[in-house]
Amino acid sequence: MPKSILVTGAQGQLGSELQQLSDLYPDFTFTFISRNELDLSDSEAIKSWFVDKTFDVIINCAAYTAVDKAQAEPELARAINSTAVETLARIAKAHNSALIHISTDYVFNGKNYQPYNETDLTDPQGIYGQTKLEGEQAMLAINPAKSVIIRTSWVYSSFGNNFVKTMLRLGKEREELGVIYDQVGSPTSARDLALAILAIIDHPKLDTLTATEIYHFSNEGVCSWYDFAKAIFELSAFTCRVNPIETKDYPTPATRPHYSLLNKAKIKNTLDLTIPYWKDSLNDCLSLLKTE
Repeated sequence: MPKSILVTGAQGQLGSELQQLSDLYPDFTFTFISRNELDLSDSEAIKSWFVDKTFDVIINCAAYTAVDKAQAEPELARAINSTAVETLARIAKAHNSALIHISTDYVFNGKNYQPYNETDLTDPQGIYGQTKLEGEQAMLAINPAKSVIIRTSWVYSSFGNNFVKTMLRLGKEREELGVIYDQVGSPTSARDLALAILAIIDHPKLDTLTATEIYHFSNEGVCSWYDFAKAIFELSAFTCRVNPIETKDYPTPATRPHYSLLNKAKIKNTLDLTIPYWKDSLNDCLSLLKTE
């Protein structure tokens, strides 16, 4: 039976990738909306928008992601990252819709020494992580069936603004650059994440879920931001020299996790999913950006 799918945050990195991939799923009927059509900071507006609309699946790609700015705008961050998720979860439960919600490695404190499992204790260190965790908690409390929370990290794409595009710009402008080497994680191609989401929706297991599940997803492998920048420049044949610096040498309003590797065994085993190595996906993205 064809599935009707709503995607929020349609103009963001992940929403844009889903739009581009939607043609691969002709049995699905997609509706893409951005903040222009639906202001997720306004719960009453969300409720009103859904009065005469129902979907089999809601993919919530929208989020307040300005990590440092969130420290100064906690109310707005909470409205989008928490209250809106609670509202969408209630709507999903009332309409018997599946809800796929994207969360973050920032729900953890970054002090682990091995990849985080879905069941590990959360301990966010800033407003962004805290509001994202509150969104998760609201969704789990309301517990719409057939629903999934996906925690991810270091997302980049050929769409939108991200670390890869920033490095490409700075690599052209400067002869050398300092990049943090003591924060370790795994980059995530938004395209690979979009493909994983579509695999979840297309999988028979989704319809059998009686509660909300949490999965971790990022690309395979591990690197620091320094390693990530080095790879971007090497694959792009840039001569800009990258110098390793410590977190303390680049202070920011929000605390970043020093270690945010995610254990992906659960999603790989459940969906029989093969996840690409981070550098291979980075190379694909850079090749695409060159053609643009």
